[in-house]
Amino acid sequence: MPTKDVAASWPGNNAEKNGSFDMIIALVQIPLEEPKRNHDFVIEQSLESTKIFHDVKGLRRKYYLNSDAGGGGIYEFATREDAEAWFNDGWADWMEGRFGARPTLTIFDNPVVLDNEADEVRVDGVQVSPPWKQPA
Repeated sequence: MPTKDVAASWPGNNAEKNGSFDMIIALVQIPLEEPKRNHDFVIEQSLESTKIFHDVKGLRRKYYLNSDAGGGGIYEFATREDAEAWFNDGWADWMEGRFGARPTLTIFDNPVVLDNEADEVRVDGVQVSPPWKQPA
């Protein structure tokens, strides 16, 4: 539960007002039975795929992932509608054709962001007074 000062500093819950959030995170996981993919190969493949993703409506950021369990990505979308438009009915088939494995997809509302690099906290996309900077 947010502290009173934090709760008072955010402009209201946008989800309650309009049914959507200012940020949606999608986690895609692609299980691969091979050993962890080569770092240079992942970079080459990922850079090539930026040709596809740079024009996706509402996609703010995409993080390319590589691990012993497989690959995947973290996608930051502006709205749930944008995310659902990208991850449409044919998306999993397209991905399976590209990677030879069926991906899993989880879409999350992301109402609070801590950005340590910017030293800020955002609630529903709006910067709020960080709790660690509030008087005791």
